[in-house]
Amino acid sequence: MSSVPRRTVRRSLLAAAGAAVLVAAALIIPTTAAHAAVVCNVTYQANTWNEGSGAGGFTANITINNRQDPVNGWSLRFTLPSGQTLTQGWSANWSGSSGAITATNASWNGNLGTGASTSIGFNGRWTGSYSSPTAFTLNGVACNGGTGPTTPPPVTTAPPPVTTAPPPVTTAPPPVTTPPPTGGPRVDNPYVGADVYVNPIWSANAAAEPGGSRIADQPTAVWLDRTSAIYGNNSPTTGDMGLADHLDEAVAQDAANGSRSLAIQIVIYNLPGRDCSALASNGELGPDEIDAYRDDYIDPIAEIMGRAEYRNLRIVSVIEIDSLPNLVTNVSGRETAVPECDVMLANGNYVNGVGYALAQLGAVPNVYNYVDAGHHGWLGWDSNFGPSAQIIAEAANASGASPSDVHGFATNTANFSALQEPYITVDGTTRQSNWIDWNYYNDELSFAQAFRQRLVQEGFSSSVGMLIDTSRNGWGGASRPTGPSSASDLNTRIDESRVDRRIHKGNWCNQSGAGLGERPTAAPASGIDAYVWIKPPGESDGSSSEIPNDEGKGFDRMCDPTYTGNPRNNNNMSGALPDAPVSGHWFSAQFQELMANAYPPL
Repeated sequence: MSSVPRRTVRRSLLAAAGAAVLVAAALIIPTTAAHAAVVCNVTYQANTWNEGSGAGGFTANITINNRQDPVNGWSLRFTLPSGQTLTQGWSANWSGSSGAITATNASWNGNLGTGASTSIGFNGRWTGSYSSPTAFTLNGVACNGGTGPTTPPPVTTAPPPVTTAPPPVTTAPPPVTTPPPTGGPRVDNPYVGADVYVNPIWSANAAAEPGGSRIADQPTAVWLDRTSAIYGNNSPTTGDMGLADHLDEAVAQDAANGSRSLAIQIVIYNLPGRDCSALASNGELGPDEIDAYRDDYIDPIAEIMGRAEYRNLRIVSVIEIDSLPNLVTNVSGRETAVPECDVMLANGNYVNGVGYALAQLGAVPNVYNYVDAGHHGWLGWDSNFGPSAQIIAEAANASGASPSDVHGFATNTANFSALQEPYITVDGTTRQSNWIDWNYYNDELSFAQAFRQRLVQEGFSSSVGMLIDTSRNGWGGASRPTGPSSASDLNTRIDESRVDRRIHKGNWCNQSGAGLGERPTAAPASGIDAYVWIKPPGESDGSSSEIPNDEGKGFDRMCDPTYTGNPRNNNNMSGALPDAPVSGHWFSAQFQELMANAYPPL
C-alpha cells in the first residue's frame, strides 16, 4: 500500500561530482537603543554539481541560530555571488533570484528563542565557477564571518528540485470537547511496562491458518481506513468491530492482565486524496473533502477516544501513512512526479488534515500521536531527508496543532525495509552500488535514529521516540545470507551480502520472499520506543489485478507481478506475489510465506 518514490534520477542522468561548501558566520553586536543585541550564527552548506561548460547547480541548506534575545519574526539577507540564481526555496518566504536575496520566516518558524535554530534552503544554478555567500544579516544585524572549510560532496547526483510553495495553513475549527481522562500519569514511552492490544479479528484470521497459532497472540494495529470503520462496517478489512468496540475489548484485556498497563494502536488513515502516488490504497475522500475529514472522521474518533471509560488505556495513534513526504518527492520537478500529489500540495489538505488530527487527538491526555515518517528507501537521500522533516514540522504547526501534540514518529509502516544489514557498511564505495544508489542509509534502524535527530532540529522535543514496523522485514529463509560476500565486483558483492532480497527498494506491494521481522518489543534501541506490527501480517497491500470494490481502492500496477516498473522503482519488475486480493483483505499465501521466512525464525 505504501508508495516508495526514489530520490535519484536514472543512472544515465548522473551528474559529475561537485563540492560541498560550509560557511559559518558569527558576530556579536552590542545593544543599542534602536534594537536588542543579537548574536547570530548562520551556517551555509551547499551541495554542488557540474553539468559541463562551466555551469551547474547546487542545493543550499542554511541554519540560522539565534544566540541572544528571542526573535519574533526574522528576515535573513545575503548576496549571491555573480553568476548564481535562486530557482526554488523552502521553509521561508523568498524574494530575489540573483544578487540580493531575502528570506523571511514562514508561519511556523518565526519565533526563535535564545539558542534556538531553524533550517531553510533553496536550489540554485551557477555559471563560471561556484562560491558561497560570505555575509549575512538577521533583522538588519550583521552575522559576518570567514569562510569555513571545504568538504567533499555528500552526493554526486543533481538533487531534484524541492517544491517552493508551502501548502496553505487554514484556521482550525473550534476544538472538539472531550471528557478529560483521569487515569494514570502520562509516560515517556507508552510501550514500556505495558502489554499491547491483540486485535481479536486479526488474531482469529491468523489462528485459522496452518501454523498461525504461533503468532496469533501478537499485538497488531487497528486500521480506521474509512469513516464507516469507526462504527464497524462488516468489511473484510475491519469486521463488525468499530473503534469503541476495540477500546471496550482493550479495557477487558487490561482488566485481565493484572497491574500492567495496556496500549492499543490505532491507525488514522483517511486523508482527502489519500496516498496520492499509489492507487491500491486510495481512499473514500476526494482531494477537496477536508471538511468531511474533520467533521465526519477525526471529530468522532476524538470524541470516542476521550470517553472516560477509556481513560486508563494508552492509546497510540499512528497518523496518516504515506502522506506528507509525497509533497516533497512526488511533485512537479521530480522524475517521480504524480499529478495527484501536485493537487494535494497546492490545496494544503495533507498538511492541514494532519495538523487537525494532531490537534484534536493530542487534546486527549492518554493519546500518544506518532506521525508517519516514511522509510530509508524513500527519504534516505539528502534531497528528501531534510525537506521531509520540514514538511512534517509544517503540519505539526497547522490547524491548531503544535509540536507538543507529537509524541513520536513511525517508520517502515507497511513496508519491507530490513531492520539492519549486518554484512554491509555504508561508505563512499558501497554507496556507488546499484542497490544503495547513493543513499546515506541501507537499513531502517540507522535511518530512524538519524531522522529522529533531524526532526528534533525542526523543533520537536528531544524526547520524541520512533516506532519501526517490523511486521514484514525479517527476510529469513534459505535466501538469507550468512556472511559478507567476497566477490570483487561491487554490485555482486552487495547483492550477495544484503538481507533485503527485493528486486529494488522501490518495490512495496506484497513482496515475494519477505518474512516476519522482530516481534513487537518495547524500547529495543536508543531513540526507538518500540518495534511494532502496525501492518497486520497477512493483510494484502493491493490486488494483483483490478477488482471492483466499494472501498475506494484502485488497482496499482506495482501489485501486478508481471509489471515492469516505473521511475519510482527504476523500471524494475514489481516483485509482487500473484493472486492478491484488495488492500487490507486477508491474503493467505502471503501469510504463509511470511511465517516460512520469519527472522528471527518462529
